Amino acid sequence: MEHDEIYLRAKKRVENLKSFYIHLTVYILVNLMLFFINIITDSNHLWFLYPLGGWGIGVAIHGITTFSSGRFGAEWEERKIKDYMEKDK
Repeated sequence: MEHDEIYLRAKKRVENLKSFYIHLTVYILVNLMLFFINIITDSNHLWFLYPLGGWGIGVAIHGITTFSSGRFGAEWEERKIKDYMEKDK
């Protein structure tokens, strides 16, 4: 693998990581705000849990796709590509 290709892959991984952390930060701040609004206005019905849970699923999926590079990362992809290329010979 060339140096430029390694650099571009690393840069893409850093951008994905940065994107996840921004998403997580916005999720936490917005849901804290919704929590306080809910408690101040109507503490009998905890409606803030609905966006917390729904958006939380999205954040979890984003985290899984960002940090899944361990098992199904670039090395795994390259190994599989080589396997398929050898089978097609």
